[in-house]
Amino acid sequence: MPYDTQVPLSAEQRFRHAFERLKANTPRVLHRGTPVTQNNVAREAGCDPSALRKRRFPMLVREIQAYLELNQDAMESGRHIRLKNRQANRTKAEKLKDVIRQRDAAQSTLTSANERIVELSAKVRSLEMRLDEATRNSPRNNRY
Repeated sequence: MPYDTQVPLSAEQRFRHAFERLKANTPRVLHRGTPVTQNNVAREAGCDPSALRKRRFPMLVREIQAYLELNQDAMESGRHIRLKNRQANRTKAEKLKDVIRQRDAAQSTLTSANERIVELSAKVRSLEMRLDEATRNSPRNNRY
């Protein structure tokens, strides 16, 4: 029967494993996509964020800070992508509002034009009736 020869990990080893899991985006405690920070490394290791102190683990904290400096651009680019998406969505919403305003203005113009056509058609009918009456009653048509 084999013995469990696994030695418990030291605090620094737990922090290092947590750091590697966060870098690989495969955390066990935190959600995927959680940014790598000193506090999140401690949380991923199952400790209070105040447990990972620079005084106790200076090399590890320097490694985390170096990683953050090197990957700062990638994190900002994600933020910039979200900002651009928000602006694009806002632009789409503004375009939609503008198109709706144009549609409403065109519909109003069309309604006014239709009303004017109805008025003018009635006037034409009225004038045609007057013309018919005038031509019926004119002396040229009466040959008596």
